[in-house]
This record gives sequence, C-alpha cells and structure tokens, in this order.
Amino acid sequence: MEFRDLKKQYRILREDMDRAVLSATASGAFIMGPQVRELEGQLAEYVGVKHCLSCANGTDALTLALKAWGIGPGDAVFVPDFTFFSSAEVVSLEGATPIFVDVCEEIFNIDAEDLERAIRQTLDGGRLTPKVIITVDLFGLPADYTRIRDIADRYGLLILEDGAQGFGGSFGERRACSFGDIATTSFFPAKPLGCYGDGGAVFTDNDDWAALIASYRFHGKGSFKYDNVRIGMNSRLDTIQAAILQVKLKAFREYELDAVNAAAERYTSLLRDIVAMPVIPEGFRSSWAQYTIRLRDAVQRDALQASLKAEGIPSMVYYPKPMHLQTAFEGLNSRPCPCAESLCARVLSLPMHPYLTETDIETVCNAIISTLK
Repeated sequence: MEFRDLKKQYRILREDMDRAVLSATASGAFIMGPQVRELEGQLAEYVGVKHCLSCANGTDALTLALKAWGIGPGDAVFVPDFTFFSSAEVVSLEGATPIFVDVCEEIFNIDAEDLERAIRQTLDGGRLTPKVIITVDLFGLPADYTRIRDIADRYGLLILEDGAQGFGGSFGERRACSFGDIATTSFFPAKPLGCYGDGGAVFTDNDDWAALIASYRFHGKGSFKYDNVRIGMNSRLDTIQAAILQVKLKAFREYELDAVNAAAERYTSLLRDIVAMPVIPEGFRSSWAQYTIRLRDAVQRDALQASLKAEGIPSMVYYPKPMHLQTAFEGLNSRPCPCAESLCARVLSLPMHPYLTETDIETVCNAIISTLK
C-alpha cells in the first residue's frame, strides 16, 4: 500500500501525461514556455483571482510575497506553531521575526484568539512592528478567514495565505488561495496538486504586487531580461512541470477532489467511535492533503504506528516538533503553544489519495480498530 499513490495516478493519466511531456520537450522552450502562461491562466481562473505567477517551489512563493511587501528587520510576522518549517523559515530569511501562535485542537489551523493575544503582546513589547499574518491551510482545510480577516483589518495587518496543502479546499463559494492578500501554493509531488519535481505559485488580485513578484522571480528584471532594477531571485517553473500540471489539474477538477473527499468520508464512518478524527466545520471543504487522526498520547500513537508498519500499512507524523522548539529558532522569545505541543505528540496521518480503494481503507481501519481495541 502506498501512502500517496503517485505511481497509480501516473498509470491512469499516462497517455495524456506522456503526450504533454513530449510536446514540451519537442518545443525546446524549456524555461517559461507557453505551457507556463497557459497554466497560470488556468490556475488563476480555478482559484478565482486576477493573477497567478508560477515559481520554482512553495518556499520561494512565500519569499516572493514577503519581498513584494518589503518585509524585513524589525517586522513581526505571525505564524502557526504547528506547520512545516518553511512557513516560518521564510520570515527569518527576510530578516523579520516570526511570532508563533497556537492552533486549534480539532482543525489544526491557527487559533484566532491566540493570534490576537500574540499581536497585542507584540505591540505592548514595543520592539517589533506587526506586519503580516501567515495563515496555513493545514492538511487541506482553509483557516478561519472570517475571524482572521477581522483581526487583520483591526490591526492593519496583511494576510499571506500559505495554501501549500490547501489547494482545492474551500469555504462557501471561495476556494483556497483566494483568501489572503497574497496566497501561495506548492506543487511538491505529494501535495493535492503536485508536479514531478518542485514547483510553486503565487496568487493575488493586486496589480502592483503581481508586477513586483514577476520581477523578483526573474533576477529583479525591469523592462527586459538584462535590465535589472532590483535584487531578485531565480525562481521559475520549468515548462515540462507546467505541462505535467496541466494534465493533473484537469483530473483534479474533474474527479480527484471528489474522490479524496469520498475516501475521507469512508475513513470517518469506520473510525468514528475509535479515534479523534479531523473535523471539517460547516461550510468548509478540505482537499485532504492528509487524513490525520489524534491518539491519546505519544505512547499510544507510536504503538499504533509500529503496528500498522508491521502490517505493511504506511503512516506519517506531521509534525513531530512545533516551530517554537526547532533548534533554528532558539533564542526567540517563544510564546507557550500547548495545543501545538500536544498535537505533535499525538497525531498520525493515514494513507490518503484519490486512488484509494474501498479495500485499502477497510484494511487500514481494521488494523487500527484491532490495535486500539
């Protein structure tokens, strides 16, 4: 059994995938070829924003957003404590200071009450200027943007939506990557929409920010390639990866997103009385980058993972260590984030992808039930 079965996905998409890759290869336009522009238009239309700018990876996408806003030393950026390292890493790379915020137990996303508490503490401290909230649509579920937007507006902060795992998720009629002032995603192979290498994208409705990001991703270019008006980056999406993503986006829209939601519903129906399951609030839809359960404690979690492994069932711990305890952030004035610390000791992610069969899901659930009972 595969944790995320990219091999099966390729077998199903093989004819269209091979045609797309060969076409991109034969064109000779390996960097910023026509497929890149076509993909950016398709992604912008799907998300529902004016601009999509592709780039080399999801980390660069976050960096490009911070550069467009001029974030740097003396600025405070609020980041959930329970997330992948890059969500906070990019803040430090720009010389700004990440302020870690606790998350909600059932939905794993940033806790709005603790966010406001962190903002007030930072203002009271007088050392840093609050500038940005980086939300993370963790495991496929958009954050609580109704409350977060209200907080951002009251304190004059920008929202950077880290939709690396959230692409395809939604709240009401809006899709993930449309909630932030700028939003980003990752096309790492294991993401809901992934390529066959690294890739990322930035989304915004703001014309000026889009123009800056287009410049920054191409060595700070001005009116043409060799007119460099600022210090930038080399962060472009390869044409072959764009061609791959065009094929995958079609499948994602037509059936993959529905398939992962059906798989999640089946997991939930079988495990409802056994473990604490992920919660999807009313009006939200997840793209299920992960299906993550919560166990009683680290002992029970580790025992279950070992038992699943013995039966040939893969599982993963996302994430074993909160941001404020990462060695790289030693010396920061870290805030207590008890929920994040507790989750790191208790979470376990199960196999999840659009090509899971009913038999696969029953095998996983029966092994869990047998172990825990």
